[in-house]
Amino acid sequence: MGKKLNAIGIEPKSARKLAQQLNDLLAAYQVFYMNVRGFHWNIRGDKFFELHLKFEELYNDLLMKIDEVAERILTLGETPFHTYTDYLKKAGIPETPSVSDGREAVEHILKMLSHVLELQREILKTSAEVGDEGTNALMSDYIRAQEKLVWMYSAYLG
Repeated sequence: MGKKLNAIGIEPKSARKLAQQLNDLLAAYQVFYMNVRGFHWNIRGDKFFELHLKFEELYNDLLMKIDEVAERILTLGETPFHTYTDYLKKAGIPETPSVSDGREAVEHILKMLSHVLELQREILKTSAEVGDEGTNALMSDYIRAQEKLVWMYSAYLG
């Protein structure tokens, strides 16, 4: 007799492992989102209009990813984190209060992107090992888009 599989055809132990990794990513995204919201609200200086708009684009994208990751965790049969206590404990990204300098904000964004890219590559590896094409495709899409953001924000810094 074959292995017992969950509703989407993944072994439950593997689904739990992926969901744990996705919950870590969800936590990172939540803190990333709040940091970028703060940058958007508090940005000052000669690049205000440009960065205010770019930060809004970024936090809207993060908000969409937060929802997609939480729904993927549910699809795997697990429960997404939904408290700030969990987010702050598991994010691996510190809160970044009171940043109004554009260059400093972009430097923080690059560090946060580096962290989520690392998490997503680990998730990609796990999802490939267990045959979870849904999670694999999601992570591939995120990685491709965020690598472009790294290039663009790095170009801004010169």
